[in-house]
Amino acid sequence: MNVDEQIQGFREFIEHNYYAELLEGVRKGYESISCDFTLLVAINTELAEDLVERPEDALKAAEYAIKEFDLPKKVDNFHVRFFNLPTSLHVDINAVRSHHLGKFLWCTGIVRQKSDVRPHVSRAKFECPSCGNMISVLQLDQKFKEPSRCSCGRKGKFKEINKEMVDGQRLVLEESPDNLDGSQPKRINVFLKGDLVSPITERKCSPGSKVRLYGWISEVPIELRSGGRSTRYDLVLEANFIEPVDDDPNELNIEPEQLKRIKEIAKRSTVLKDVKESLAPSIYGHEMIKKALVLQLAGGCKKARPDGVVTRGDMHILLIGDPGAGKSQLLKRMSKVAPKARFTSGKGASAAGLTASVVKDEFLGGWSLEAGTLVLANQGFAIIDEMDKMTKEDRSALHEAMEQQTVSVSKANIQATLRCETTLLAAANPKYGRFDPFDLVANQINLPPTLINRFDLIFAVKDNPNKETDAKLAGFVLSLHKTPEKATAPIESDLLRKYFMYIRSKSKPPLTDAAIEKIKEYYVQMRNTGNEDEHGVKSIPITARQLEALVRLSEAHAKLRLARSVGKRDAEVAIELLNYSLNQIAKDHKTGLLDIDRISSKITATQRSKISFIKELIAHLEKDSKQISVESLLIEAEKKGVSKDEAEEVITKLSRMGDIFEPKRGFIQRL
Repeated sequence: MNVDEQIQGFREFIEHNYYAELLEGVRKGYESISCDFTLLVAINTELAEDLVERPEDALKAAEYAIKEFDLPKKVDNFHVRFFNLPTSLHVDINAVRSHHLGKFLWCTGIVRQKSDVRPHVSRAKFECPSCGNMISVLQLDQKFKEPSRCSCGRKGKFKEINKEMVDGQRLVLEESPDNLDGSQPKRINVFLKGDLVSPITERKCSPGSKVRLYGWISEVPIELRSGGRSTRYDLVLEANFIEPVDDDPNELNIEPEQLKRIKEIAKRSTVLKDVKESLAPSIYGHEMIKKALVLQLAGGCKKARPDGVVTRGDMHILLIGDPGAGKSQLLKRMSKVAPKARFTSGKGASAAGLTASVVKDEFLGGWSLEAGTLVLANQGFAIIDEMDKMTKEDRSALHEAMEQQTVSVSKANIQATLRCETTLLAAANPKYGRFDPFDLVANQINLPPTLINRFDLIFAVKDNPNKETDAKLAGFVLSLHKTPEKATAPIESDLLRKYFMYIRSKSKPPLTDAAIEKIKEYYVQMRNTGNEDEHGVKSIPITARQLEALVRLSEAHAKLRLARSVGKRDAEVAIELLNYSLNQIAKDHKTGLLDIDRISSKITATQRSKISFIKELIAHLEKDSKQISVESLLIEAEKKGVSKDEAEEVITKLSRMGDIFEPKRGFIQRL
């Protein structure tokens, strides 16, 4: 088709299908109109073919067609954008080749980087000083172009009259990890201009969001240091239309039939049991852990108070346990079911990779932010396996992300605070291979106590030999090897994922008085079961952090049922889970009581009381002599009820902490 036919074709197409939208858009001051490509194919196949083969020329003809309409006000650069292209025009980022140059296509990926919006020159006007002739030059390359000669014969030194500016922004689009089989994800630069960089579109394509981009591939020349051009070219996708993919929980895409089934599942009295069985059908046992993971997927309710303090609704869970107990399998399965999930392993994770990094922008110059796992999983799930293998510096990046749910970056003149409302699920192995129920959690796991304390629930995944359980486990695993298709879930994965997306975004049940009373009663009762030893030091069974965890778990159970409010039964389920978790890891086997210091500190309340007692005893004995005999100290301690072994252990701890030193063998002195 020639240009006149194209203009006529677009004019008829817009007049019959989008005339009302065009008038409305012009009246509201919009700069573009979005059209369905399938409609164009149905009406004018030849024009649709032209659009696919030569998109730049065809879209320019569409712009001329719009200028011919009788519009409420004059428009200069009114763009026509097309969406809903057929799957035959879909190209994976790693499959882009030279024959795709200049062709209309679409691809899907995750936004990894986003530069600032900067003005670009699209056209410049020059005046010839000799004859006064006006010369207009299109600016298509990266270098600013001036006219080489005028019709009067003059060469060079033309006067610049004005420039037409257009807003431009660069994105880096990366392949979605769901479509890769272990290969490295490829990237492509995307160039947005005009109204595609409006504040509304800005929110759609923030780092971490999954988008579908329609446009054409252009080549960008690479300048060599010598000043010449390279034979190699860079590729850039010039965007015509951008739309978010329904991976975002706010952009739900649930069919009426699926919605009916979701509501039917939520009404069941056995909803927790049914969803739990569908969570990981190929993993045997771990019933309480699966229950907790279901509630984690449902999530609590985020609350913003008038004073600006925000209480998180996301629950963090840590699994510590013996090798081969199925932790990694559970995590992998969670990454398939959880909405907007990101999986990473501790050994290959760095602080920049988890939070955010600042990288040099080669395309538009300057610096740009690159989002890490926790930011990419905003309003989703970050799943970290082998968390104990991370370095100390990298782990410290998690503190702010877990509690404040933000990531602060202050590098290369960029000061930014990124949102990461992310639910964290982590797994770690104990330092010495297997979990020891008698030793402190803080001593067994290579994580700082302050970080362990931020997890709402911690589970010890134990692998204890038991004839009956082992026979059931072996039978289950071997039958799966014989017939793998037996591991079918009552609720299929796709529906399960949409079920969690729906309840997370649509349900926000408030607490009832009955639930508040139940949680309050449990909390007060637990706080007062602390054991006071003979030295007056009381152990602390639970803290306010566990109280907030109870609220989140109760809300999650109510959301699972799509209930209008959180009832007493929801609070009971939450208490049962927290009790199970605390009894596994916070129980002092000597006293039989709970002590939260077993999780959040390297010294228990009992040990702390003995340390303070020995310190007081040293201070008392120092009144008689500066240097105290270790022997006399042990005898005095034994009289007061502290055994010789315990006293020796405390003395070793104190000397290691630098509170006492040994001036000569067998004697100690305070520093």
